[in-house]
Amino acid sequence: MKIIVPMAGIGSRLRPHTLTVPKPLVPVAGKPIVHRLVEDITKVCNEPVEEIAFIIGNFGDQVKKDLVKVAESLGAKGTVYHQDEALGTAHAILCAKDSLEGNVVVAFADTLFKADFTLDASCDGVIWVSQIDDPSAFGVVKLDGDNVITNFVEKPAEFVSDLAIIGIYYFKDGSYLKDELQYLIDNDIKDRGEFQLTDALENMKRKGTKFKPGKVIEWLDCGNKDATVYTNQRVCEFIKDEPQERSGLVLENSILIEPCVVGNNVEIKNSVIGPHVAIGDNTSIGDAVIKNSIIQKNAVISKVNAANSMIGNNAKYEGATKDLSIGDYNVVTG
Repeated sequence: MKIIVPMAGIGSRLRPHTLTVPKPLVPVAGKPIVHRLVEDITKVCNEPVEEIAFIIGNFGDQVKKDLVKVAESLGAKGTVYHQDEALGTAHAILCAKDSLEGNVVVAFADTLFKADFTLDASCDGVIWVSQIDDPSAFGVVKLDGDNVITNFVEKPAEFVSDLAIIGIYYFKDGSYLKDELQYLIDNDIKDRGEFQLTDALENMKRKGTKFKPGKVIEWLDCGNKDATVYTNQRVCEFIKDEPQERSGLVLENSILIEPCVVGNNVEIKNSVIGPHVAIGDNTSIGDAVIKNSIIQKNAVISKVNAANSMIGNNAKYEGATKDLSIGDYNVVTG
C-alpha cells in the first residue's frame, strides 16, 4: 500500500501560522496535521504501508526532512515531489506519478477523520465520505442499492445526497489512475480552469470501475483558525486515554484539566490549563487561565486569560484577555 499526499497549497486561511510552515505541518494535539492524517489512514488499511509520497510547493529543505521523518515513524519510505504550479487536483496527484502503482490511497492534507471501518483492498476503489447536514458546499456522491457510487455531484444546488467527499480516496490500481490523470493533461481536459480528479473518477466509472463509499464517523476540517482549534479539541478527546510522556513537566501551584496534550520541558506556574489545550515543547506559562487552545513550541505566556486561540512557535503573549491567533515569533502584550 502507498499513500499519496498532495499538500502544495499555501494555506492562506490559516495565516499567520502558515507563513513559516505549510498548513499540514501545523500541529493538532501535539502532532502535525499531516502526521495525524497518514497515521489514521494506516490504521484503517489492512496491509502495511510501504511508501508515503508528499507533493509540496516551495517549502524548503527542512520541510522535506520533516515529512520523510513522518513517513519513517510509520515504518514507510518517505518520498517528496514538487508541484511548481497550482493546476488542479489531478495535476497535483500526477506529480507523484513515479509512486502511482499498486494499491494507493490519495489523501489531501487539510482534513482529519475518525472511522471504525477497515479498508477492503479488494474493491476497485473507495471514496471516503461523511454524512453532513448541508451538502450544498461540497462534492457529494449518490449510491445505488448495492452501495456502489453512481454519481459524483459538485456543490449541488438541489439536494441529491448528504454524503460529502472528504478528500481521501483508495485505488486498487495506481497505474490505472495514473493513466487516467495523464489523459486529462494530454487532452487539456479542465473544469473551472484546472485539471480535476473528479473528471478522472467519472472516466473510470464509465469504464466499469466500481467505487464504494468509506463512511467516517467524524470529519474534521483544518481550514482556518477556529476550525483547527475545534479539531484540536476533538482529537484531544479521541486520544485522551493514550499515554503521554510529558518529560520535564513543571506543574507548580497549577491545575491541568484533562484532556490536554503537553509536550516535554513545559513549565506551568500559578495557572489553570484546560480542557482541550495542546502545549508544545519548551513552553513556559505563568499566571494564566487557558482553555481550548493550541500553543506551539518555545512560547512564553504570562498574565493572560485565553480561549479558542492559536499561539505560534517562539511567540510571547502577556497581559491580555483575548480570542486570538498569534504567529511564530510575534509578541503581544496587553
